[in-house]
Amino acid sequence: MHLREATPADHDAVWDIFHAVIRTGDTYVYPPDTPRADLQRYWFADYMHTFVVEAEGEVVGTYIIKANQPGLGDHVANCSYMVGERARGRGVGKLMCEHSIEFARRSGYRAIQFNIVVSTNVAAVKLWQQFGFRIIGTTSQGFRHATRGLVDTYIMYREL
Repeated sequence: MHLREATPADHDAVWDIFHAVIRTGDTYVYPPDTPRADLQRYWFADYMHTFVVEAEGEVVGTYIIKANQPGLGDHVANCSYMVGERARGRGVGKLMCEHSIEFARRSGYRAIQFNIVVSTNVAAVKLWQQFGFRIIGTTSQGFRHATRGLVDTYIMYREL
């Protein structure tokens, strides 16, 4: 697997992953019917860095990293990660998390915070905890899960 910064040529592949992930309505706050036109502001905005993971010439994962807040809060990074359906369980999420931690350090961030991790996304919670993220807050019923209804969300945090 190879991780690199995304280019405009990756937009189609990233859209395919983004759309497949959000259409299930179980891990991300974006509405399942989000139009492709919104990908630019959600995943390729000027104020964020976008990366992709390739395996055998195919984009199998993508992540973004940006300041969690502007101004006096811009020393804390925020990341979002998505893995293509066929690539799950192959270490793509682990590779992206490792890269994001190192990229955040090199970029001068002091910590990374995930503002909303859906509590029922057990695999993601476990992975982030393996990388030293801890749950620092819970929003009761903070997510409208497509099949489970209202479920809790976590704020997860890791100092660098």
